[in-house]
Amino acid sequence: MLVVMVFVFIIVSFLEVIGTAMIGPFIAVATTPDLIKNNYWLYLIYSQLNFSSEQYFLIFLAIIVLIAYYLKSFLSFEAQKSVFQFGFTLKGNLSHKLLKAYLEAPYSFHLRINSASIIQNITNTTDNVCLGVVMPLLTAISNFAIVLALTLLLIKASAIALFMIVLLLPVVFGLVKSLKSRLAFWSKEGWGSEEEMIRIVHHALGSLKETRVIGCEYYFDHQMEQQTKRFAENISLNRSYGNLPRFVIEAFMITFLVIFTLLYINLNRGQGQNLSAILGIFALASIRLLPAVSNLVGAINVFRSNTFGVDKLFFDFQEIEKLKNLPTASINHLPKNLSLGSDALPFSLKKQIVLSQVTFQYPDTSRKSLDEISLTIPKGESIGVIGKSGAGKTTLVDVLLGLFIPQCGDIKVDGVSVYSNLRSWQNMLGYVPQSIFLIDDTLERNIAFGVPDHLIDQNRLRKAVEMAQLSEVVEQLPDGVKTVVGERGVLLSGGQRQRVGIARVLYYEREILVFDEATAALDTETEHLITEATKALAGTKTIIIIAHRLSTIEHCNRIYQLDQGRIVKSGSYQEVILDKNK
Repeated sequence: MLVVMVFVFIIVSFLEVIGTAMIGPFIAVATTPDLIKNNYWLYLIYSQLNFSSEQYFLIFLAIIVLIAYYLKSFLSFEAQKSVFQFGFTLKGNLSHKLLKAYLEAPYSFHLRINSASIIQNITNTTDNVCLGVVMPLLTAISNFAIVLALTLLLIKASAIALFMIVLLLPVVFGLVKSLKSRLAFWSKEGWGSEEEMIRIVHHALGSLKETRVIGCEYYFDHQMEQQTKRFAENISLNRSYGNLPRFVIEAFMITFLVIFTLLYINLNRGQGQNLSAILGIFALASIRLLPAVSNLVGAINVFRSNTFGVDKLFFDFQEIEKLKNLPTASINHLPKNLSLGSDALPFSLKKQIVLSQVTFQYPDTSRKSLDEISLTIPKGESIGVIGKSGAGKTTLVDVLLGLFIPQCGDIKVDGVSVYSNLRSWQNMLGYVPQSIFLIDDTLERNIAFGVPDHLIDQNRLRKAVEMAQLSEVVEQLPDGVKTVVGERGVLLSGGQRQRVGIARVLYYEREILVFDEATAALDTETEHLITEATKALAGTKTIIIIAHRLSTIEHCNRIYQLDQGRIVKSGSYQEVILDKNK
């Protein structure tokens, strides 16, 4: 498509030259018909086509000019349309690929990057790249072809024009070069303030209850005011000075036209008809050159102002790719056929899950978060994991979920490493976090999370609702499972949101369920309901419970106590909890 567009740009510039070049002869013939016989090329065309009068020949020239301009206008429109289609299609594709890359990025990447930056990259930085780099580049190519063609025409029309253009070019390019660094700086500052505005909105509205009760609206309002001023100041400077070359060029072009006329009159006395023809060419060429040169310079400035967006996305893609390649490159103890995809056969848990000497340490830290963790989880049993804050419980969950790859050790299902096909292992897991994320949509779509409407299995949905003890809640909702629960489930209580999370993993019929302090923020009565729901699953599901409250793990077959990344005690609830309290 790019090759076709460049070809169209060349044709448009060629037609531009033909139409403009014909204006001179047309004006000359219209004012001095005898010129036909005195000009070799005009007389050759006149005689070869057997024109009977100068009047018919003048009409012929007029038709040639009109055809050239109408065809040029049509092709210019098509070229502009193709530029827009290419740019906006690229923006859509880039946003899609960027979201896909972020979704597939290693979990460690998301621990280091702010969500406001991700949102800005997907929505705004892609604009900077496609609408601020790619499209201006194409526009610059188009306008450069026109400027070059018209400039060559002017030089051929008069040698004086060559001298004038040589004087003009250094001024134009000097102005563009002097603004380069400033435009880039102002654009980058504006981009930074835009990211800050997204972050402030997240903070202010994400904690609206606390903000309202504490009464700190002014804090966020003041932050937003500062960033909007920063944004307005820098973008205004960027856009204003970005257009400065256009005004300078317009002034120089008029100066050029006036000085050229005076010089031509003084150097070519007695050739008034030639002056009329040449000025006709110059006048029309100037009309086309002014916007073309302005657009060319403007496109160059916009391009330079937004190249930082290309760098930003490139570095993100590069970092994601580097992190994705890290496991196979640096962890020698894992199987040689380590696969993060789904090319191997799915797992089938028949006996047990074994964690063997699992060790994990976060980058740039001196202490191991998990230190040679070994434990066995028989199929259908429930195990509880307890420990103080910082003991390694959350890290253990993240490793189990395949979000982190351990530096040492392995996790095996019936003797097969989960890292032989990590995706298949994750397809066996259901995860219920402490804080359930609910989308601003129906209860049905929150339970069948990520499933298209036409593929939602109503029998599985109803069964999941019953097993999660949500039936009474559904009956009380005005539209049942079709009720929209609001952003982050604001229409539901904390306990109801947790049960929606349980219903979600039950809908997917995952074989292994991981509860990560799922009842820590709930009241005793609601916690009891959640615990009863998990007890009902015992025997049919393999359950791992990271516990904050000890009452939630009384029914577990085995308890593991963590301290500083190591298992310090294990056994039944009686052995680990009750004996400890005696």
